[in-house]
Amino acid sequence: MRSHEAGALHGQAGTRGPEWLREPDDANQLVPHLWSANVSKVDGVLTVAGETATELAQEFGTPLYVVDEDDFRGRARAFKAAFPTADVYYAGKAFLCVATARWIAEEGLNLDVCTGGELAVALRAEFPPERIGHHGNNKSVAELRRCLEVGVGRIVIDSFEEIERLGALTAELGVRAPVMVRVTAGVEAHTHEYISTSHEDQKFGFSISDGAALDAVRRVLATEGLDFLGLHSHIGSQIFVTDGFEVAARRVLRLHDQIARELGVTAPELDLGGGFGIAYTTQDDPRAPEDLGREIVKIVTDECAALGVEVPQLSIEPGRAIAGPSTFTLYEVGTTKAVGLDGGGSRLYVSVDGGMSDNIRPALYGADYSCTLASRESEARPALARVVGKHCESGDIVVKSEFLPSDIAAGDLLAVPGTGAYCRSLASNYNHVPRAAVVAVRDGEARLILRRETEEDLLRLDVE
Repeated sequence: MRSHEAGALHGQAGTRGPEWLREPDDANQLVPHLWSANVSKVDGVLTVAGETATELAQEFGTPLYVVDEDDFRGRARAFKAAFPTADVYYAGKAFLCVATARWIAEEGLNLDVCTGGELAVALRAEFPPERIGHHGNNKSVAELRRCLEVGVGRIVIDSFEEIERLGALTAELGVRAPVMVRVTAGVEAHTHEYISTSHEDQKFGFSISDGAALDAVRRVLATEGLDFLGLHSHIGSQIFVTDGFEVAARRVLRLHDQIARELGVTAPELDLGGGFGIAYTTQDDPRAPEDLGREIVKIVTDECAALGVEVPQLSIEPGRAIAGPSTFTLYEVGTTKAVGLDGGGSRLYVSVDGGMSDNIRPALYGADYSCTLASRESEARPALARVVGKHCESGDIVVKSEFLPSDIAAGDLLAVPGTGAYCRSLASNYNHVPRAAVVAVRDGEARLILRRETEEDLLRLDVE
């Protein structure tokens, strides 16, 4: 197929869209596996846990992130049940606020944070610090100090400078630092380059292949005040198969064995990270937590048996797989525009009142999303549409390709599923647009868990 002079997006022109997208018989119907457990349509109106999209928009405004709280909690419990002997750390970077931190604590999971700000939210939620792990490739001295002062359960070391900083801080504060060493196993995770994190040519961790990982462990053991807990490996995000985990586990466990033989120390813990994929569109087929648990535990057990070493305490870090499917974003349509394309095709552009400020992933990663008309039922034929935002960028795309009722119009509500992870957490004030609110819905009641920013919030930042 020839490339289009104006780029790949325009190459998906005409009336059919991308190859994976099928025109539905009824554009009103939901694709169930894209939505949280308590979402349905009643007379064409999207409903979540007893609350309608129209009621939510009227009470809280749009754009609006809507969290199905029971779905969020259920996914957390599912991962805990699927890895019964492992430590399950919710990856706070996916989405974190005081409310979700409390849900995670109540469901018995641990919490992974990667900045001082995320740690501050966890502490505000009174999350037990001993159940918190702190990541980050460039933790400041202030962040490390706070970790030691509050007693976080583990600090994942990512550089030689960090080893020195922690050594100095433990001596100053008279405490010990429980640490893991993050290693890169040289695994290609078959995901987007920017969310693939275990190949050598990127910023995270110590490479196993060039000996840096072993050297880092050696320095940790030689540094007074540091307690070596084990090894950490994270291969990427939005991963659907366990092949990469198998390769990573094999290489990290070989390093584990080398540490025991050459340094005389056993690494009692192994963290294989997370990155388990979710369904954003019909082309995605995510694995159930119980399948992931069974396969990953077997991988680790088999590799340990082959090496003749004890099975370490295993940790995993699902974030996206818990938060992502639990949430949809609700928008109001502002304008529609039929755009003629070369070859006689056309596309319906639907502009909504949000965009790349509330979901940067399509612009950043080329991520695909789905959507549905949320405020009414339509008998109009489906039309190939592109949902775009209100920002001054042609790349301000919310949903690249979707079939929507051809009579969609200003004032209609659109809902985009799978927006619980890396949407509000990556939100910005581009074009000075205030960030959207987040509501949690449970048992027919909706409550605000993050308020909507206002223009006054933006103006307070100016120093005149």
